[in-house]
Amino acid sequence: EEDSLSPFIRLQEKKKQAQMMQKALEVKEEAFRERMKVITCRWSDLHAKEAQLKTYMEKSGRILKENDKMRIQALKKASKERERKIQKESELLRAKRELEALRNKHQKLSNKVQKYSIFNKYLEDVVKISQFEEIQEVIWRYKTLVRMHKDLLQAQLEHKEMSEQAKVLLDQYTAQKEAEILQYKNELVQLQLRFDQAQSDVLPWETCWADIQNTTAKKTLKLGTIKMAIFNLFQ
Repeated sequence: EEDSLSPFIRLQEKKKQAQMMQKALEVKEEAFRERMKVITCRWSDLHAKEAQLKTYMEKSGRILKENDKMRIQALKKASKERERKIQKESELLRAKRELEALRNKHQKLSNKVQKYSIFNKYLEDVVKISQFEEIQEVIWRYKTLVRMHKDLLQAQLEHKEMSEQAKVLLDQYTAQKEAEILQYKNELVQLQLRFDQAQSDVLPWETCWADIQNTTAKKTLKLGTIKMAIFNLFQ
């Protein structure tokens, strides 16, 4: 489009742009002068506020000390909060792990339920052809039988243990009595030997006793004869 315009029109456009730029420059210069006046006033205010700033800085020093104290307390609090946050994150991580474990357990249980669903169908068929009205009654009956079976096994085990204990006691008693019988047999043998020895010793003593009795009888007869002779002599 610019190539199609005449050089005169382009020149007019350039002049118009130059005038507009001149006006904008004048406006900016006026604004600059106004801004310089404002800066001069602010510079005077700045010197006035410098003294106030010094006083403020001294006051701020005390405030900063207090702020440092508060900052230290805030840091301690933030540290505690950070520790609490870490603890919460650990608890959250543990909870996530537990949730994942529960999900895995739930999945396994679901798989088991799916796997054992045929038994539910079997129990339903059992209810249909039995005296039971519900599956739960079948389960209760089964649990009762299992418990009775366990009790029976426990009773058998206790009876077996008591039998073994009784057998051990009987063996101990039998061994003790056999030892006593053996001891009595040994004592009986010793007594029999002593009896046989005594019997063997009796025969000489009986012979000796017979001799003593014969001697005594002879001496008694002789004493009687002497007494009769003395009596005769005395008469």
